[in-house]
Amino acid sequence: MRRSTQAIDVSLASVAVALILLIAAAWNPVFAQEPLPSWNDTPAKARIMDFVKATVTEGGNGYVAPSDRIAVFDNDGTLWSEQPYYTQLGFVLDRVKALAPRHPEWKTKEPFKSVLAGDMKGIARGGEKGIVDLVMATHAGMTTEEFSKTVSDWFATARHPRTGKPYTEMTYVPMRELLDYLRANGFSTYIVSGGGVEFMRPVTERIYGIPPEQVVGSTIATQYDLVSDVPVLKRLPKIDFIDDGPGKPVGINKFVGARPIFVAGNSDGDYEMMRWTTAGEGPSFAMLVHHTDADREYAYDRESAFGKLDKALDEAERRNWLVVDMKRDWKTIFAFQ
Repeated sequence: MRRSTQAIDVSLASVAVALILLIAAAWNPVFAQEPLPSWNDTPAKARIMDFVKATVTEGGNGYVAPSDRIAVFDNDGTLWSEQPYYTQLGFVLDRVKALAPRHPEWKTKEPFKSVLAGDMKGIARGGEKGIVDLVMATHAGMTTEEFSKTVSDWFATARHPRTGKPYTEMTYVPMRELLDYLRANGFSTYIVSGGGVEFMRPVTERIYGIPPEQVVGSTIATQYDLVSDVPVLKRLPKIDFIDDGPGKPVGINKFVGARPIFVAGNSDGDYEMMRWTTAGEGPSFAMLVHHTDADREYAYDRESAFGKLDKALDEAERRNWLVVDMKRDWKTIFAFQ
């Protein structure tokens, strides 16, 4: 009987310790597990962790109420690869080829002719107007549901031109860890991207844990209509909103409704979003992902046609923005490496 009582006491003590540990982990998630395991132990990682720790430490100078812990992330080049061209441009190129049998005139009409010939320089010569023509031809003229299915089907089969991996695997492991780390510490995470909002929404929850309603992006006009007495939203061949450059703070204000305290980007297209975030009262944090690893990913900045990083890089130190060096600060980049 005595041994049984002792065994029960030991079991109860073990349960009590386990409960204490669980409660401690839930109460202070900063220390619940080793954070950011794919980041090297460099000043960049320490600076991120110090900021997050300060925001959750009640009574401290850097404390921020959970309702105000809003973090915004660019997508192309910040959360997933944007080289050798934007993922959405890959979708556009594939859609032109898929739709070409219905449009024999495209064989002689630019920029479609260059797309069908695989002539990227010819596409570039078309400039902004050419890109808009391609987007309208491949993104409009259908319902929102039809477009969502088209995008989902494409992501299920399309492959990155360099790695041969699905585009959904071209996401940066350290940045996905950062998203998880922020959410574990009471942050709400949003994507704020120049990419099409309805192009990103079908996959963002699966690959980033960010639901569709927390994705802000560029849009084309839509119109309510009835098809066989069924209400639908039709996508029109008209630009509605460009969520890039100065449009990003406008988009955040319009769709999020509050100024973030944490922002991550990688290009001059994120400059205004970073300026606006760090201009708010109270604590704030801004970081740039600098692509410096030609072996594991790509190395580019000031001269790149996609993700040009020039002005923001020049001003980062003066504005106290963290520049994350991918080669130095990340142990790994992609999960498949």
